[in-house]
Amino acid sequence: MDMEETGKGSERWRTAILNLSEMGTNLDSLQKLLMKKAVFVDEDTFSKASLTSEQARTIKALEQRVETLERELDAAITAAARSRLEKRQVEAAQRAAELHAQDLTRELENTTKVFKLHMEELRAKQEEISKKNSDIKVLEAIIQTLGGKERTTLVG
Repeated sequence: MDMEETGKGSERWRTAILNLSEMGTNLDSLQKLLMKKAVFVDEDTFSKASLTSEQARTIKALEQRVETLERELDAAITAAARSRLEKRQVEAAQRAAELHAQDLTRELENTTKVFKLHMEELRAKQEEISKKNSDIKVLEAIIQTLGGKERTTLVG
């Protein structure tokens, strides 16, 4: 319900209450007039006065009901506005959480890439160490072979 509709509805309620109040005032005036002027009334006049009195009570009850409905309507409008505000806040929090999740995902992906690069670098270093280790063993074997020939030459 937008503000224009709320304004029209509120104006209608005010007009209705004003009409009811005027009718109540008119009925009260008529009842006072009857009480002052008429001591004895015929059956028809008494019926009309009774009807008028009943209508005045009904009007009063309807006025009270209208006031109650107005308060309930105001409370419902306030609750709806509060609900809309809370909904917007929840949506904003959800968007913030989604953005945070995206940031964390990007950070995790970047960390994974860096980890892969480090692993590749470690494998390359391991291969280099293995190759140098093999080279060292070959050189040791050559040294032992040469060292053994020199011994035999020196001893013999």
